[in-house]
Amino acid sequence: MKLSLLPLALGGLTIGITEFVMMGLLPDIAADLRISIPEAGHLISAYAIGVVVGAPLLVIAGRNIPPRKMLLGLAVMLTVFNALSIFAPGYNLLLVSRFLSGLPHGAFFGVGAVVASRLAQKGKEAQSVAVMFSGLTIANVVGVPLGTYVGHNFTWRYTFVIIAVIGLITFISLLLYMPKIEQQEKTNIKTQLGFFAKPQAWLIIFITAIGTGGLFCWISYIAPLLTEISGFDAENVPYILMLAGVGMVVGNLTGARLADHFSPAKSVFAILVAMAVTLLCVYYLSGNQYVSLLLVFLTGAMAFALIAPIQMMMIQTATGAEMIASAALQAAFNMGNALGAFLGGLPLVWGYNYASPNLVGVGMALIGAVATVVFIKTVAPAAPLTAEEKKNIVMH
Repeated sequence: MKLSLLPLALGGLTIGITEFVMMGLLPDIAADLRISIPEAGHLISAYAIGVVVGAPLLVIAGRNIPPRKMLLGLAVMLTVFNALSIFAPGYNLLLVSRFLSGLPHGAFFGVGAVVASRLAQKGKEAQSVAVMFSGLTIANVVGVPLGTYVGHNFTWRYTFVIIAVIGLITFISLLLYMPKIEQQEKTNIKTQLGFFAKPQAWLIIFITAIGTGGLFCWISYIAPLLTEISGFDAENVPYILMLAGVGMVVGNLTGARLADHFSPAKSVFAILVAMAVTLLCVYYLSGNQYVSLLLVFLTGAMAFALIAPIQMMMIQTATGAEMIASAALQAAFNMGNALGAFLGGLPLVWGYNYASPNLVGVGMALIGAVATVVFIKTVAPAAPLTAEEKKNIVMH
């Protein structure tokens, strides 16, 4: 790995822990702040809304700022806003700090993806971008379980100390290892926003927001699902989250291979259908601990298998506006985060058990699959012309 890519991977690690550790901490935060678990679930939604708001606004506002300076500023935001959670005296300020900490998420990945591709050797751009997103997988294998363990056995505030420290290390590594990259041609707002005039863009955003909502119906309430339905001790939850992280690593690699060998849209359809089936199994079979562990791995794999194919779908529509498109995709993922946490929490408010959010997830994944069929039938590029068809065109 090129040393210049290290800060991007660290940023991905910071963001990954920030986003996903809250799922494992919900029972501890709810107990400490004396709120219900569905109320604590709003902390997940607040972060996601912050991503949705911050991704396009920060990218557009910083479109003509040199990439290195932009990344440094975003690293400062990651560090400071996560540090606010350490000192939040109650639910309301914690809610605000979660919203603020979500603001730089999409912009960091949007700018970082462009920077990674420019730092790469010719022909290895995708591998460089993958290095940045590897921080997310490392977060779920190591960072999230560690943060959950610390939060459960000491206090959840120490978890945010860890996140703030990693954010600070990200800032320092950007100063040390990120080269100054020349600013490309200045772009105006109209050029960037022209991306949103494409129907393909909005359909992909819808597929991402609704389809990935199925994942967040599951993972938002995974801690009480494992303890109340599967019967695991709370002390085992961090290790089980590590298993989910391993599934995400496997899924990320599998999804990338699918995107290389098949149509990205068809791959997304297949994965969303598989996710719906897996979530249905979670609802019915989580009472068995051995099956529950297998389903934790499989659901994590389905979640991250979506990343590469959906990114390929978006890239195909984003010529000339790659940075805003990348940020918009992150916003769409976090729309799914917010919707999944909120809609998945409704059955709990109505008195159903902790397996019930997964039925909501089944519905969201299937809606995403149907929308993908619409994309394939009406928007996706036509199949390449055959040699005979090309010959006929030339003749005419």
